[in-house]
Amino acid sequence: MGYLGIDIGGTKVAFRFEHGEPGAAEEFSFAWPEPGPDAAADLRLLGAEAARTLPRERITAVGVSVPATLDGTGRVLAWPMRPSWTGVDFGAALRSLFPGVPVRAADDGDLAAIAEAKAAGCADLVYFGVGSGIGGGIVLDGRSWPGFERASCELGHVVVDRAGARCDCGRRGCVQALASGPATLRRATRLRGSPVTPAQLRAGLGAGEPWAVAAVTESARALAVAVVSAGELCAPAATVIGGGFAAGVPDFVPLVAGEVRRLARPGRRPAPVRPAVLGGLSSLHGAVAAARELGRDAQAGETSSRARAASR
Repeated sequence: MGYLGIDIGGTKVAFRFEHGEPGAAEEFSFAWPEPGPDAAADLRLLGAEAARTLPRERITAVGVSVPATLDGTGRVLAWPMRPSWTGVDFGAALRSLFPGVPVRAADDGDLAAIAEAKAAGCADLVYFGVGSGIGGGIVLDGRSWPGFERASCELGHVVVDRAGARCDCGRRGCVQALASGPATLRRATRLRGSPVTPAQLRAGLGAGEPWAVAAVTESARALAVAVVSAGELCAPAATVIGGGFAAGVPDFVPLVAGEVRRLARPGRRPAPVRPAVLGGLSSLHGAVAAARELGRDAQAGETSSRARAASR
């Protein structure tokens, strides 16, 4: 038996299949196509890749990390990067892909936060994942807050500048619109006067180019405002910053940490800011953790059912 985690990102889908105990694992990925008008085509591709790459070993449970707003049943309420998915019953689609197997889909930031809390041995933390967007999650006393059943924790849509750039969600000034990877590259392009790739941004930072330094510093400042705001609400023991863009920009996390310290107020010392233990794989590991929890719940339910049957 094994536990399957699926991480659906902006440009790729990753699978992690863990055999029994944590540690023995296989990982696969495929490129996610550009958003199109047909969510059904995306689902067919997901099913085909799963059937082609996954081990033939029995899957005990499946956890899925997705950068969309879901309701408690797994229906997509909003996915700005893939608007054709709005209204899709993703939970039902997953159950049809994996018949007879318990499946849970949840926000990628929430699942990443759980994985980071487990990896760091920290029961109270705030997580920000900086990549093609900004995801995030809060873990308090070892549990996701506010909880999968209620709502996802959309830290990427904390407003840090009412007059800021327009976000994919339609509002202005969300931290995602100011500090995500694409937002930083757009700023760098404007300051440089020509298109900037991630590699050029890193090279520019290494050379101390003013346009690169200014672009990244502004992103760090915007993210620091969101970090401090979240800290005022829940007083975590640590703030963790992960995601592919953050991991790929030298000294980005220390820069955010410095801005957070600068924003501290008397009587409220901010929690330390540190890089993610799992790097850009936090949400994938969180999906596996969700699968393992589902597996434990299913096993406990079976045990309870057998005990009731035996007592009759």
